[in-house]
Amino acid sequence: MVKQKVFAVFGLGVFGTEVCRVLSEKGMKVIAVDSNPKKIERIKDSVTQAILMDSSDEDALRGASLQDVDLAVVAIGENIDTSVLTTLLLKNLGIPYIIARAISKIHAQVLRQIGATEVINIQIEQGKRLANRIIAPDVMDIIPISENQSLAEMRIPKEFINRSLRELDLRKKYNINIISVKRTETAIDEMGNPVRKEIILTPSPKDVLKVNDVLVILGEEKDLEKVKGMI
Repeated sequence: MVKQKVFAVFGLGVFGTEVCRVLSEKGMKVIAVDSNPKKIERIKDSVTQAILMDSSDEDALRGASLQDVDLAVVAIGENIDTSVLTTLLLKNLGIPYIIARAISKIHAQVLRQIGATEVINIQIEQGKRLANRIIAPDVMDIIPISENQSLAEMRIPKEFINRSLRELDLRKKYNINIISVKRTETAIDEMGNPVRKEIILTPSPKDVLKVNDVLVILGEEKDLEKVKGMI
């Protein structure tokens, strides 16, 4: 069984909060970190763990038990000093992949020099995601999580319908993994009215995929492209 990745997001402004929300909705383990108690209070029920902490404090960061984190997102934008210090400290802690938000070219240059694996400019990235969604409407979102791998949310290909993950053997055939499944089911309430409910499944090999399932798939871009072509 594939080990579930752990994501840590530092800075819970609009951007960081949205990253937490999307990853959590897709069934990921998310650690949210901020020095503002109100922001921690707002997000604590939506993530795996919420930590009230100044991430530029080396002692606090070392005591936060981040050794299982696979990828960190430094979403701190306006406070450049904190952004840079957090990125540097995470690098020193051995976090394997760090995505840092930059608000200027100089900020981006400094983040790269101190060890950020990937630096993003929000406006540019949003433009890319919108363009991808227009080109391929059945692929609802793509989130890069490393230099080589991305999470893609897409509608189920016809060839996958009514087949179990064991039968599909996607890792062997396509070099991808289905991380979670978003499924809409209809139930009847106490008044006898139909109620549509959306559930998130972490699938096991025996689980059978259904029509209208939305899949969250982890894989390299070239492999995701192959699956996208089947929709």
